[in-house]
Amino acid sequence: MAFRVMAFSNSLKQATVISDLLARSFCSGPKNVGFIGLGNMGGPMASNLMAKGHKLHVFDISQEAKDNLKAKGAVTYDNVSELAKASDFVVTMLPNNDIVANTYDTILAGGVNTKTFFVDSSTIDPNVAKAVQQKVQAAGATFVDAPVSGGVPGAQNATLTFMVGGTQEEYERVKGLLEGMGKKITHCGSYGMGQAAKVCNNMMLGISMCGLAECMNLAIRLGLDPKVFSDIINASTGRSWASEINNPVPGVLPNAPAGKGYAGGFATGLITKDLGIASAVATTSNTPIPLGALTHQIYRTLMAKGLANKDFSVVYDFMKNDKA
Repeated sequence: MAFRVMAFSNSLKQATVISDLLARSFCSGPKNVGFIGLGNMGGPMASNLMAKGHKLHVFDISQEAKDNLKAKGAVTYDNVSELAKASDFVVTMLPNNDIVANTYDTILAGGVNTKTFFVDSSTIDPNVAKAVQQKVQAAGATFVDAPVSGGVPGAQNATLTFMVGGTQEEYERVKGLLEGMGKKITHCGSYGMGQAAKVCNNMMLGISMCGLAECMNLAIRLGLDPKVFSDIINASTGRSWASEINNPVPGVLPNAPAGKGYAGGFATGLITKDLGIASAVATTSNTPIPLGALTHQIYRTLMAKGLANKDFSVVYDFMKNDKA
């Protein structure tokens, strides 16, 4: 009996090793990769995949964005369905729920190659991700949600964090591809759980930026030099990604959007959208988010003031000029 148990255990181990090798071999070597959405994040991500030797097939509503990738060797498309048919993997990096859902409906309407592996790296409602996955699965193909964190610098430097929602096998199959764009690839659970992690992370990001802007403004009004106070924060318990990478006070960090008129970076419109998603899923799950809700209202106010295209660190400028 003991011999049979040992033999079964060895067989199971061998099967696991073989399965792992097969999964990893799926991502080994250059692939035909479709990339839909070539904005501030998607453009650098696609470029990094090309640098890894993958053949890129790209689409964006911006001709300029497509031309930039074409100049680097990518094949451009005017039809997302045809792009998908030519690709082993398709990565989508799109602005919101509706655009993601409509893009996948368009792809599926044209018919799909059942061997194509779809990866959505947009930030959307977890329930939308689940609905898209069910449609893709019904068409015979594979889909995972894999939103990212790290902002434009992470996209440019291939240091993004990917949060993957799907089966363990699907995670193993796509991990090698994602490593061409990021340095930390985490399996968060089943479909939609990557989006759940991203929404919670971005709510924390918005809260921390508002907190940093408020504290920097107070410190400056009390007479502290902003660079001195920034150094104190980053050597103390107030440290955060916002304080280290994206300080909202102009001149503190030379490469931060604050020093460029709040141009580029992570748009106020996008953080407002993400905070809206957080508010919606908090309501459906009966979860109190008092700080998240307040932060959402602050960014909605910035939107009303026409600041949607400014980096979300512009909240400091808003607070600085509030004399009330």
